Amino acid sequence: MIASKAGWTRKKPRAHYVGVTWQRNKMVYPDSIDKDLVGTYPAATKSGGGYFYDLVLEYRIWCRPWEGAPDEFDGEIYYYAFHSFKEAMEFSNSTKGSEDPLVLVKQLEWINEPESGAYIHEVGERITEWRVEWLDDGPRTESSIPDFLASNGHVTRQ
Repeated sequence: MIASKAGWTRKKPRAHYVGVTWQRNKMVYPDSIDKDLVGTYPAATKSGGGYFYDLVLEYRIWCRPWEGAPDEFDGEIYYYAFHSFKEAMEFSNSTKGSEDPLVLVKQLEWINEPESGAYIHEVGERITEWRVEWLDDGPRTESSIPDFLASNGHVTRQ
């Protein structure tokens, strides 16, 4: 686990993992793609969105000293980065003032929805924090975005 200072504030997520299922003593969420890179990604990233992900980079637990987390950065919010959801969840459950886990993902293709029902297929590299349960559908496949666009009404293609 690696601690990093954020230097900015964010709202507490509403995700709760009371009913998360286990498969043979392992969480159903994938581990990060490279354990050695955990904790090296920027603290400030995009937040949410995109509908699809390509890679799991790390799991993050944000800590708030004003809510009881140890004060490691002069009262500022900070996070710990983890290779697996299981490690992150265990840390979150045992650390006062910590949030529920978030996942940092890399998107190589995603859907931008600038307004409700207007979808734009984006291509490039985007790193964003997600609610962990958004991983449930699995990583993007070659047909994910075309299938999504074909099944939704007001579609804009880029």
